[in-house]
Amino acid sequence: MGKHLTFEQRCQIEALLGAGYTQAEIAAAVGTSQSAVSRELARNHGQRGYRCKQAHKKSEARRSAASAVPRKMSEAVIAAVEAKLCTEQLSPQQISGWLATTQAVSVSHERIYLHIWADKRDGGVLFKQLRRRGKKYNRRSAKSAGRGVIPGRIDISERPAIVEQRIRIGDWEADTIVGAGRRGAILSIVERFTKFTLLHKLDAATSDQTTRALIGRLRPYQPFVHTITADNGKEFAGHRKVAKSLGAGFYFATPYHAWERGLNENTNGLVRQYFPKGTSLATVTQRDVRRVQNLLNSRPRKTLGYKSPNEVFFGT
Repeated sequence: MGKHLTFEQRCQIEALLGAGYTQAEIAAAVGTSQSAVSRELARNHGQRGYRCKQAHKKSEARRSAASAVPRKMSEAVIAAVEAKLCTEQLSPQQISGWLATTQAVSVSHERIYLHIWADKRDGGVLFKQLRRRGKKYNRRSAKSAGRGVIPGRIDISERPAIVEQRIRIGDWEADTIVGAGRRGAILSIVERFTKFTLLHKLDAATSDQTTRALIGRLRPYQPFVHTITADNGKEFAGHRKVAKSLGAGFYFATPYHAWERGLNENTNGLVRQYFPKGTSLATVTQRDVRRVQNLLNSRPRKTLGYKSPNEVFFGT
């Protein structure tokens, strides 16, 4: 006998139930186990009792729905995805990268978005954990996806391999933190080996302001500026000017691969503890931002042997 009950077997179950047979007797007559009969009655029992046609339709609907779920999205993977989304506020891209690098599970961020929107259709609230909230995600293949093509962009695949090893001082990651209503922004720059962080208040995350701030903040440390890796925001369109001014290589992470700048993303999360999401940065001053910078650089880090970024960067 197959794993699933047939329509004929369900008809037998309905008739035998009506005749007053016990579950054990029904199982023997139908040719299955008593536990299978018990599960069948529990799952497919309707308001008017057990009816074979209704039971068969319910079973077929469940099997169809189950076959539509990718095998990689197992219950354990779904639980991990939802935990990362709800408790750590990771983006689908970050969750996809985390699964690939730490769990050896390949689930695309598109698949995670589909799970979130399916949950929303069913009345769930997972979508509220997204940074974009109710806004639909543009697939990477869509013409409108991404944040624009940056002229002269050099992909991270061309970045020197030594950067990934984190064995020298001088490889930086850069991003912008934008305030509510896009009023004000903070340029966030962090050195990969020491976690040394530079923050700068921007009136707006424009290319001109970002370019000037990058050059101005990194110039004092120019001997220790070998590479800069940024996301694909248009505010970094002046990357060639930055690279020339600082004598450094400027690279861009792969679109939707936020984990390639994982330290930058983590640092932005630390900054958000002082300037939470939804906060307008229009009234935040340069002095406020420098105070947070100093707090982060003075904080002992486990990954640095409980030394602070200041101590490691400056060798004190």
